[in-house]
Amino acid sequence: MLGDNVNSLNMPKITYISHTGNARTVEVPVGDTVMEGAVQNNVDGIVAECGGNCQCATCHVYVEERFLPLLDPIGEDQDAMLETTASPRKSNSRLSCQIRVRPELDGLVVHTPPTQQ
Repeated sequence: MLGDNVNSLNMPKITYISHTGNARTVEVPVGDTVMEGAVQNNVDGIVAECGGNCQCATCHVYVEERFLPLLDPIGEDQDAMLETTASPRKSNSRLSCQIRVRPELDGLVVHTPPTQQ
């Protein structure tokens, strides 16, 4: 039981803000993706139809600008999928299935768009 508490303390907190302004902060294990954290915690606004395979763009989020330097560069597959998002692509658009949670992302804030489909 003590070990569970220690692991919980080390899990980065990710805040998901809906397009209507509702915020929800959840702890996401290191190694999981921001999309997995949303799905596992029933966060509204992330559909994740393809299950995190970078094939559907239904986990589109807008990352708060201050966190962008902490993210990996956008890969070719993600870049192509971001061209197919239902809501407008912006400079801070990312697919949450491609954001792997690391300790330095503790406090990450992402905004979900008005629609994913």
